[in-house]
Amino acid sequence: MNVNNTTSAAVLEELRRRPADRRRILFTGATIVTMDSDLGVIDGGDLLVEGDTITAVGRGLDAEGAVVVDAAGTILTPGFVDTHRHAWQAQLRRIMPDVDDLGDYITATLAGYATVYRPQDMYIGNRLAALTAIDSGITTMLDFSHNSRTREHSDAAIEALVDTGIRGVHASMGPSFGAWDRQWPGDLSRLKGQYFSSDDQLLTLRLATLATEEISGSEPAYGPELARAAKELGIGVSVDAVFGASGSEAVLRWAEDGILGPDITLIHSTGLTSQAWKAMGETGATVALAPTSEAQIGLETAIPAVDEALAVGIRPGLSIDVEVALASDMFTQMRVLHAIQRMRAVNAAYGTDQQPSRITTYDVLDFATLQGARTNGLAAVTGSLTPGKKADLLVVQAEDLNNMPLNDPIGTIVLGSDARNISAVLINGEPRKWDGHVLDVDLAALRNEVHASREYVLNTPAA
Repeated sequence: MNVNNTTSAAVLEELRRRPADRRRILFTGATIVTMDSDLGVIDGGDLLVEGDTITAVGRGLDAEGAVVVDAAGTILTPGFVDTHRHAWQAQLRRIMPDVDDLGDYITATLAGYATVYRPQDMYIGNRLAALTAIDSGITTMLDFSHNSRTREHSDAAIEALVDTGIRGVHASMGPSFGAWDRQWPGDLSRLKGQYFSSDDQLLTLRLATLATEEISGSEPAYGPELARAAKELGIGVSVDAVFGASGSEAVLRWAEDGILGPDITLIHSTGLTSQAWKAMGETGATVALAPTSEAQIGLETAIPAVDEALAVGIRPGLSIDVEVALASDMFTQMRVLHAIQRMRAVNAAYGTDQQPSRITTYDVLDFATLQGARTNGLAAVTGSLTPGKKADLLVVQAEDLNNMPLNDPIGTIVLGSDARNISAVLINGEPRKWDGHVLDVDLAALRNEVHASREYVLNTPAA
């Protein structure tokens, strides 16, 4: 069993000597968690990557012309998919770890720190968030960029995603507080032409907005006007702060107006009425849960709405939300959701003869991978280790101290692993983390930039 040289420097050197579009990589002898219902889990399996695409999964695959990676003692799994993160805030991580409620977050962050951000601060926050995502196995990240004060702010946010090599979804929105150029949503057409002209690229574009006027302030909440703008551009919509009575009323209004459907993602969705959930299920809307955000910030019921989603046939994606108060990684989101839902199910059945209806580790891994991809409009591209999809995958050491011995691979990923066990991350077939380290990052220089940006933001009066 090879647990030391799986992702060695020599293998990386050989990979990088070959042109990316003609490169063949064969992972052999791994436990492959495909998250494809037809392929399942393959013990002692092989996976072939050609260029940017997974071309075969099975056993005894042909190694001719391939760089062979002996992956015995590891688990291969799809990269995680983050369906909603305000990435620009990363240099303010955990600045308010015990935030009391949504009002406190908005006052400190959106009405305070956000108003002094320069384009370079957007770049640094996004780059830090994306690199951290890669380090912890997130290969796709939706950046809900609601601090686009100028065209240059949007450009900087997008360029940071490009520079990290993450599969990025730029969800663009103007700010709700402070001075800005009022270029949004009109600037979306420029952004699409400049950065998103191809359907076969790492970056995709969405329109970001908020659910109701009481949350969005002076800016338009989601409705026919923004739905029309997104439709004309051919992009999806991510709607944040969907919760409570006003959120329920908005959902029913959108359904009646015909602007709720599979290309619309509703974020949080806590405290919604059964009628709203029925409309969401019938229209095929997608849902992005933020398990730690719901619980820690206390959004409406404070309970992640996984049971409500499943009851109407929606399998949700998962997200990080705000690093100013929350964890940065998907392992935490999976474990929190798994624990809360199972606690809730057992509690509901306690003292009765009913059997608790509990989700499983497979469910939460599905939410974190394939369902996240579907929520981001990328299910045909990523989210499972299916031949024909892009090679977004993780190599997880199953024989590390905290994981050995390997008894159940899905349980090991969800309940046992963390970023230290991820020895390699491939995005679009390109190694982005190898031998336990994120590649091509001058950590000292990045640290200096992050600290300088943080000091500027903290010491500049709110605009």
